[in-house]
Amino acid sequence: MKPTSEALLQRLKQHFPDDSHHHRGHAGAAGGAGHFAVTLVSPVFAGLPTVRRHRLVYDAVADWMPHRIHALSIHAEVPGN
Repeated sequence: MKPTSEALLQRLKQHFPDDSHHHRGHAGAAGGAGHFAVTLVSPVFAGLPTVRRHRLVYDAVADWMPHRIHALSIHAEVPGN
């Protein structure tokens, strides 16, 4: 039986936790917001410049910033690249 996408994400989080603990103490992380790095591969990014790709990702989590996510490093690719 194939796992759900949520099950896969949870499994990966166990092995690759966020790096927020490295940033404790600086002003931006004082409220407990996290630092994350994501790599997304989607056909939605086809033909878009990097800035536009990043904007789409930021828009998807806008309601979490800056209170739940303080920093987000993004690598957005098109399938096959």
